[in-house]
Amino acid sequence: MASGVEELLDMLFEMVDEAKNAPLSPDKFVLERDQVLDLIDDIRSQFPMELTEARKMMARRAEMEAEAKRKADAIVRSAEERAKQMLAADSIALQARQRANDMMRQAEERSRELKRSANEYCEDALRRTEEAVAEAYNEIKQSRSRFRAAAAAVSTGSPGGPVQGGRAVYDAAADRD
Repeated sequence: MASGVEELLDMLFEMVDEAKNAPLSPDKFVLERDQVLDLIDDIRSQFPMELTEARKMMARRAEMEAEAKRKADAIVRSAEERAKQMLAADSIALQARQRANDMMRQAEERSRELKRSANEYCEDALRRTEEAVAEAYNEIKQSRSRFRAAAAAVSTGSPGGPVQGGRAVYDAAADRD
């Protein structure tokens, strides 16, 4: 007995192919009824088994496809999540770099402002010191001139200054008037 439906169908085909033509009709032929019916019964009995096997294979295939799809979806979700995390990390790093650049720019601006203020303060302090020194220098020159004039008046004997022990003494209080 044949094992598969295909073999049984091949046997049926051979029976029909090798059958003798019916008398006076080239399109008709004669077969042994019992033999053909047995063969058809064998095919029918094989169909449920093969159909069951085919259905099982189809079910397994569908399960494998579903599992593969689930795995692929999980991989895609994981990759998307990882991409989001990387993007978020890049975004955080970019924000940090921008913040650092802003802080550096502000620090540089503040530094320039402090340098400008310090320069202005130093310039002002030096100007005031220069004016004070110039004023003191002028006072020293004036005092020296008056001292020389007073000393010259004493040595020539002209009146105008106190004399002590034959020498003229400079009177700063009288000079201020």
